[in-house]
Amino acid sequence: MGIEAPPLSLHLVDRVLGRLALPHPPQPDVRGLESLYRAWCGRVPFDNLRKLTAIRHGETTPLPGGEPAEFLERFLEDGVGGTCWPSSGALHALLCACGFDARRVAGCMRDLGIVNHASVVVRFGSDEYLADSSLLTNRPLPLLPSEPFLHDDAVFHAETEPVEGGYLLWADVPPTEVATPCRLRADAVDHAFYLRAYEASRGRSPFNDRLYARRNRPDEMLILRGPVRYRKRADGVRVEELSADELLAALRDDIGASVDAIAAWVDAGGLEATLAPASPDAPQPPPITGRPPSQRAPV
Repeated sequence: MGIEAPPLSLHLVDRVLGRLALPHPPQPDVRGLESLYRAWCGRVPFDNLRKLTAIRHGETTPLPGGEPAEFLERFLEDGVGGTCWPSSGALHALLCACGFDARRVAGCMRDLGIVNHASVVVRFGSDEYLADSSLLTNRPLPLLPSEPFLHDDAVFHAETEPVEGGYLLWADVPPTEVATPCRLRADAVDHAFYLRAYEASRGRSPFNDRLYARRNRPDEMLILRGPVRYRKRADGVRVEELSADELLAALRDDIGASVDAIAAWVDAGGLEATLAPASPDAPQPPPITGRPPSQRAPV
């Protein structure tokens, strides 16, 4: 049996559910999963504020948020979330505390053959659903063993498809203009696997240099990437270059980060690094050549 994080206290679970505006604990069924996951997508941001603060301060202690209880306490206190490893660990712990049959999985974002992404799968008998804390698809996605699934939403478009050895997840997230694939490869990994992968991301991660923060609204995907804000709605994507003051206001008002969390990031040099021009020599990922099932020509 793998190494597990300590279970969340009932008091912490009640406080988190209250912050998610869920007046009652969700029933451990599909409808309950849909309710909890939608609330998570709308209130728990995917962001690298704390990670950047720790890295830029040169902290050698474990990166923040790896322990689910600590992640959720800081969310309650400062409105911040985390990147895929800590946020998936916290979502997994909350789902388990609410009685869901959930397990941690890992995959390869952009399908590059490198395990660099964390997600959560929830089982109901023979049926399974993907609840991703990074891509925030706004509804859990069925993993169908014999056919693709299309979440045909103009804002939160996503697809899953069975492939040899697992599944591919496709999601449309700005500024990428084509759907980004993620291949789920490592199934049922433990808490220690997540902690090791999170620590290993100090050396290589797209979230180690400049700000990235995302949070969903009912009809809008809102992303801060460097000094740029993307607002994806059904009628298109609005792109705004932000000044320093506008960026700080967006972190507070759009993402929900506290004044203290923002100040710690600024003091660590995070704002300065985010506003600096991106290096033209920075390595770029290869272009995405594949297309999701709904965009392929019939065979």
